[in-house]
Amino acid sequence: MKPLQPDTLIRNPQGTPVVASVIVNCEAARLWDLVGHFAGFDAFIPALSHIEMTGVGVGALRTKYFHDGHCVVEQLNSHDDKAMCMTWTTIYNTLGVAHLWAAMSVEALGAGSARATWTLIGEPIEMPQAEFEGFIQGFADSALENVRRMLG
Repeated sequence: MKPLQPDTLIRNPQGTPVVASVIVNCEAARLWDLVGHFAGFDAFIPALSHIEMTGVGVGALRTKYFHDGHCVVEQLNSHDDKAMCMTWTTIYNTLGVAHLWAAMSVEALGAGSARATWTLIGEPIEMPQAEFEGFIQGFADSALENVRRMLG
């Protein structure tokens, strides 16, 4: 028998980035306090019942529980409060997603205005790619619209 070699199921997805963006009438730091809080996405995504964290900071795992029974486990890859950006990767889910990478960033647009941008690249298991991208576009747009309503 051949000796075991290092392997992993985690890899970056291929595909077209799906980008959702919203301009909010508030300071960039206030916007980042909401969308840059990896453990706090249930504040602006009503489909989430709660989030449980394992660990702190880069490398921590976030388990998102949905009201419909689905769950998603994601690992925080990078987080920079000064630059107001972070990235994460889905490592387990019950949603039929093979691979997913995401980024959230905030930029100041001037006094009292800022933009949040959520970028996702994903590969579905069975759903056609275009249908999947349409679904995640709608999901991210809706979540960021909730952010705008909460802070604007």
